[in-house]
Amino acid sequence: KEVFDEDLMAIVGDEIRVEGNEKFKLEYLHTISGSGTVPSATVRLHIEGAESVQQSAWGDGPVDASYEAINLAAGQRPTVEEYVIQAITGGSQAMGEVTVRVNDGELKTTGRGVSTDIIEASARAYVDALNRLHLRRGRQVRSDQVQDQTV
Repeated sequence: KEVFDEDLMAIVGDEIRVEGNEKFKLEYLHTISGSGTVPSATVRLHIEGAESVQQSAWGDGPVDASYEAINLAAGQRPTVEEYVIQAITGGSQAMGEVTVRVNDGELKTTGRGVSTDIIEASARAYVDALNRLHLRRGRQVRSDQVQDQTV
Protein backbone atom coordinates (compact mmCIF):
# COMPACT_ATOMS: atom_id res chain seq x y z
CA LYS A 1 0.00 0.00 0.00
CA GLU A 2 1.23 3.45 -0.93
CA VAL A 3 0.96 6.06 1.86
CA PHE A 4 0.19 9.64 0.90
CA ASP A 5 0.50 12.89 2.86
CA GLU A 6 -3.24 13.02 3.67
CA ASP A 7 -3.08 9.45 5.05
CA LEU A 8 -0.39 10.53 7.51
CA MET A 9 -2.27 13.71 8.44
CA ALA A 10 -5.39 11.64 9.17
CA ILE A 11 -3.38 9.30 11.39
CA VAL A 12 -2.10 12.17 13.55
CA GLY A 13 -5.49 13.88 13.64
CA ASP A 14 -4.54 16.81 11.41
CA GLU A 15 -6.66 15.90 8.40
CA ILE A 16 -7.49 18.81 6.10
CA ARG A 17 -10.92 20.11 7.08
CA VAL A 18 -12.94 21.19 4.08
CA GLU A 19 -16.21 22.08 5.81
CA GLY A 20 -16.82 25.80 5.60
CA ASN A 21 -13.96 26.22 3.11
CA GLU A 22 -15.59 24.70 0.04
CA LYS A 23 -14.71 26.24 -3.30
CA PHE A 24 -17.24 23.91 -4.94
CA LYS A 25 -20.60 22.89 -3.52
CA LEU A 26 -22.93 20.40 -5.21
CA GLU A 27 -26.37 22.02 -5.48
CA TYR A 28 -28.10 19.67 -7.89
CA LEU A 29 -27.56 16.27 -9.49
CA HIS A 30 -29.79 14.49 -12.01
CA THR A 31 -28.78 11.28 -13.76
CA ILE A 32 -30.38 9.10 -16.40
CA SER A 33 -29.23 5.55 -16.98
CA GLY A 34 -30.53 2.15 -17.95
CA SER A 35 -30.26 -0.57 -20.55
CA GLY A 36 -30.58 0.89 -24.04
CA THR A 37 -29.97 4.42 -22.72
CA VAL A 38 -26.83 6.53 -22.92
CA PRO A 39 -25.98 7.41 -19.29
CA SER A 40 -26.09 11.16 -18.72
CA ALA A 41 -25.87 13.57 -15.81
CA THR A 42 -26.66 17.19 -15.15
CA VAL A 43 -25.04 18.93 -12.19
CA ARG A 44 -25.16 22.41 -10.76
CA LEU A 45 -22.17 23.52 -8.72
CA HIS A 46 -21.96 26.64 -6.62
CA ILE A 47 -18.47 28.04 -7.07
CA GLU A 48 -17.12 30.28 -4.31
CA GLY A 49 -16.94 33.89 -5.47
CA ALA A 50 -18.92 33.17 -8.63
CA GLU A 51 -22.37 32.21 -9.79
CA SER A 52 -23.60 28.64 -9.89
CA VAL A 53 -22.65 26.67 -13.00
CA GLN A 54 -24.78 23.95 -14.55
CA GLN A 55 -23.37 21.37 -16.97
CA SER A 56 -24.48 18.11 -18.56
CA ALA A 57 -22.38 15.22 -19.83
CA TRP A 58 -22.53 11.62 -20.99
CA GLY A 59 -20.37 8.83 -19.69
CA ASP A 60 -19.77 5.14 -19.23
CA GLY A 61 -22.43 4.81 -16.51
CA PRO A 62 -24.11 7.37 -14.25
CA VAL A 63 -21.08 7.90 -11.99
CA ASP A 64 -18.75 8.55 -14.93
CA ALA A 65 -21.34 10.91 -16.47
CA SER A 66 -21.62 12.75 -13.12
CA TYR A 67 -17.84 13.12 -12.88
CA GLU A 68 -17.67 14.44 -16.46
CA ALA A 69 -20.40 17.01 -15.75
CA ILE A 70 -18.64 18.08 -12.53
CA ASN A 71 -15.36 18.44 -14.46
CA LEU A 72 -17.06 20.71 -17.00
CA ALA A 73 -18.70 22.83 -14.28
CA ALA A 74 -15.55 23.09 -12.14
CA GLY A 75 -13.11 23.54 -15.02
CA GLN A 76 -10.93 20.75 -13.65
CA ARG A 77 -10.07 17.24 -14.80
CA PRO A 78 -8.20 15.13 -12.24
CA THR A 79 -7.69 11.43 -12.87
CA VAL A 80 -9.64 9.00 -10.69
CA GLU A 81 -7.12 6.50 -9.32
CA GLU A 82 -9.34 4.61 -6.90
CA TYR A 83 -13.08 4.32 -6.28
CA VAL A 84 -14.48 2.43 -3.27
CA ILE A 85 -18.09 1.93 -2.14
CA GLN A 86 -18.82 0.78 1.40
CA ALA A 87 -22.15 0.26 3.17
CA ILE A 88 -22.31 2.16 6.45
CA THR A 89 -25.69 0.82 7.56
CA GLY A 90 -27.82 -2.15 6.51
CA GLY A 91 -31.24 -2.52 4.94
CA SER A 92 -32.87 -1.08 1.85
CA GLN A 93 -32.30 2.49 3.09
CA ALA A 94 -28.62 1.82 3.81
CA MET A 95 -26.21 4.73 3.87
CA GLY A 96 -23.36 4.21 1.47
CA GLU A 97 -19.96 5.86 1.68
CA VAL A 98 -17.89 6.45 -1.43
CA THR A 99 -14.18 7.16 -1.22
CA VAL A 100 -12.44 8.41 -4.34
CA ARG A 101 -8.71 9.05 -4.80
CA VAL A 102 -7.81 11.59 -7.48
CA ASN A 103 -4.59 12.86 -9.04
CA ASP A 104 -4.32 16.20 -10.85
CA GLY A 105 -0.77 15.56 -12.07
CA GLU A 106 0.88 17.33 -9.13
CA LEU A 107 -1.22 16.43 -6.11
CA LYS A 108 -3.15 13.38 -4.94
CA THR A 109 -5.99 13.47 -2.47
CA THR A 110 -9.02 11.55 -1.29
CA GLY A 111 -12.63 12.67 -1.14
CA ARG A 112 -15.55 11.10 0.70
CA GLY A 113 -19.30 11.29 0.22
CA VAL A 114 -22.22 9.70 2.06
CA SER A 115 -25.82 9.23 0.94
CA THR A 116 -28.56 6.61 0.61
CA ASP A 117 -28.13 7.20 -3.15
CA ILE A 118 -24.76 5.78 -4.21
CA ILE A 119 -24.57 8.01 -7.31
CA GLU A 120 -25.11 11.09 -5.14
CA ALA A 121 -22.51 9.80 -2.66
CA SER A 122 -20.11 9.36 -5.60
CA ALA A 123 -20.68 12.92 -6.80
CA ARG A 124 -20.26 14.30 -3.27
CA ALA A 125 -17.00 12.34 -2.86
CA TYR A 126 -15.65 13.73 -6.13
CA VAL A 127 -16.58 17.32 -5.22
CA ASP A 128 -14.97 16.78 -1.80
CA ALA A 129 -11.78 15.63 -3.57
CA LEU A 130 -11.84 18.76 -5.79
CA ASN A 131 -12.18 20.93 -2.68
CA ARG A 132 -9.27 19.14 -1.02
CA LEU A 133 -7.12 19.64 -4.13
CA HIS A 134 -8.00 23.34 -4.05
CA LEU A 135 -7.04 23.62 -0.36
CA ARG A 136 -3.80 21.68 -0.87
CA ARG A 137 -2.84 23.89 -3.83
CA GLY A 138 -3.31 26.91 -1.56
CA ARG A 139 -1.13 25.34 1.13
CA GLN A 140 1.50 24.45 -1.47
CA VAL A 141 1.62 28.05 -2.74
CA ARG A 142 1.94 29.42 0.81
CA SER A 143 4.64 26.84 1.58
CA ASP A 144 6.56 27.82 -1.57
CA GLN A 145 6.33 31.49 -0.57
CA VAL A 146 7.71 30.74 2.90
CA GLN A 147 10.59 28.72 1.41
CA ASP A 148 11.38 31.54 -1.03
CA GLN A 149 11.52 34.04 1.82
CA THR A 150 13.72 31.92 4.09
CA VAL A 151 16.29 30.89 1.48
